[in-house]
Amino acid sequence: MSDLEISRTETLSRQDAARRLAALAAALADGDEVAVDLGGTRLTLHVPEQIRCEVEVEVDGDEVELELELTWSTAPAPAQAAAESDASEPAAAKPAARGRKRD
Repeated sequence: MSDLEISRTETLSRQDAARRLAALAAALADGDEVAVDLGGTRLTLHVPEQIRCEVEVEVDGDEVELELELTWSTAPAPAQAAAESDASEPAAAKPAARGRKRD
């Protein structure tokens, strides 16, 4: 079960649908946050550099469904998590230098 799911279905003109897709594409290209309008609600999502994209087309009788699904993890990337872990750990003590005592 999802932690949160918000869904909205509405009828749009082809031009309005294109404008929404173009706005989403521009937001993805321009930065790491995307605002999604859901009627009277606006949801802002943080989007990482790498995402998974799935495109599905289903034809059932006289109805065609085109589904575009973008998926990403909210967990830190492995390299980012390792860097954050290294930064939070105190530096290890350096071993004492060994050498012969000079006269």
